[in-house]
Amino acid sequence: MIRTLVVTAALALSVSLSTTALAQDYKVAVANLIDTEIRDWAQSDEVIDAIKSQNKISATLSQADIDRQDKQWRDEVKGGDRTMINAVLTNDLSNYLQGVKTSSHGKYTEIFVMDMKGLNVGQSDATSDYWQGDEDKWQLTYGVGPKGVLIKDVDFDESTQTYQSQVSVAIVDPQSGKAIGAVTVGVNVEMLE
Repeated sequence: MIRTLVVTAALALSVSLSTTALAQDYKVAVANLIDTEIRDWAQSDEVIDAIKSQNKISATLSQADIDRQDKQWRDEVKGGDRTMINAVLTNDLSNYLQGVKTSSHGKYTEIFVMDMKGLNVGQSDATSDYWQGDEDKWQLTYGVGPKGVLIKDVDFDESTQTYQSQVSVAIVDPQSGKAIGAVTVGVNVEMLE
């Protein structure tokens, strides 16, 4: 009985240590991906220019305006008229992000860019809501400033049937050095080295 408990405890400790090591390995791999890939395309002229352009419009929006737009988006997701969603999904930035996703060969499961208020600017796939400003992916990146990064735990994503981590990074204006928006990328962790 005591031997069984010792073996069970040792096995549990071994599993716990290997799970912790795996978690650290994926976080290291994702951090490397941010530094070697994501920041390159996320800081492109296409992304910076689109955010700056939308920020000029978003600067004048009240919270009531944002809530109204978010409600319209969520209603469109449920079905029927998709005028607002289609306008975003077919804009130049969304076309660029769809190309980035396609060229990742499955490494990126989704990409969306947010402005200074947390509103969608462009995306590879339709999000469930338009306003991300009330979520960690925006608050802990844009809200923190130019160095804001958030690496979420790995979850199984039903829609893509992959194990993914959502990675969010502040987008920085290269001229001012200030955060102007953020990007969230679904990363298929099974494709990380």
